Amino acid sequence: MTADVWLPIPPEEIEGLPVGPDYLFWDGEEEFPADPADCAFYVVPYMKPSDVCVRPLPRMSGVRVVQTLSAGIDHVQPGLGRLRPGVLLCNARGVHEASTGELTLALILASLRGIPDFVRAQDRGEWRGGFHPALADKNVLIVGYGSIGEAIEDRLAPFELARVARVARSGRTSARGPVHPLTELPSLLPEADVVILSTPLTETTRGLVNADFLARMKDGALLVNVARGPVVDTKALLAELESGRITAALDVTDPEPLPPGHPLWQAPGVLISPHVGGPTSAFLPRAKRLLTDQLSRFVNREPLRNVILTTGSTRA
Repeated sequence: MTADVWLPIPPEEIEGLPVGPDYLFWDGEEEFPADPADCAFYVVPYMKPSDVCVRPLPRMSGVRVVQTLSAGIDHVQPGLGRLRPGVLLCNARGVHEASTGELTLALILASLRGIPDFVRAQDRGEWRGGFHPALADKNVLIVGYGSIGEAIEDRLAPFELARVARVARSGRTSARGPVHPLTELPSLLPEADVVILSTPLTETTRGLVNADFLARMKDGALLVNVARGPVVDTKALLAELESGRITAALDVTDPEPLPPGHPLWQAPGVLISPHVGGPTSAFLPRAKRLLTDQLSRFVNREPLRNVILTTGSTRA
């Protein structure tokens, strides 16, 4: 088949790409590599602002597939309305589970065991011991139990937890136990020592963690956000942090990037990492495998993986 494929990774660095398409490199630069109207398969630049990612979409009259390299799709959704019906939107399920699971565990352990305070004390040359909570014997609640939520639980399994509760949009049974529907979240929050957010950003989850959600969390609980910043109401979170009632570890914030001087930087009991759940050494090998597989399926007219929605369709 003859078609342009836009890749944010140089095609010569991806082994096993199928013969047929013309592979063009574009990672968000001002100048497009070719006429967007000739692009049939668009791989969205990774970790670029939404306005960059959607800029070519209005001119992609012949595109058939939009493939993200992120688990979330919220950064491309603003441009989907400009596409013709029938375009497939696919996410990067299978690419970020390992890295995000690792970071989630790192944030939990660092927060509970006081690692940021140790680092500050080391900078001052001070030996400061003390008592800190362990992860062992804790109740953990995972809000958003997709593939990343499952990967997080896999990494929590050896830590002798008292209980793991799982919440998703709708209830089901998983290999590790029941998954509760979102409607049961209010009754689960008061029992959780650690609440992990790994849900996609949708109209349902935007602002999910509001004042009522936070008020239901038990005193001393830790909130961990590896989802998207707008899932949490920042003003409500600040109020709880400043009261000292709960703590938080945030890989994502609202706004993002968090500007200098924002009160979250200095809020007590908060650990902030700059949205680094995905970009690690694990990313490229998994991203390349995904692209090789998806493009082979595309060339051979086989069903694609990770289809989130089809434009012009009411079914996701």
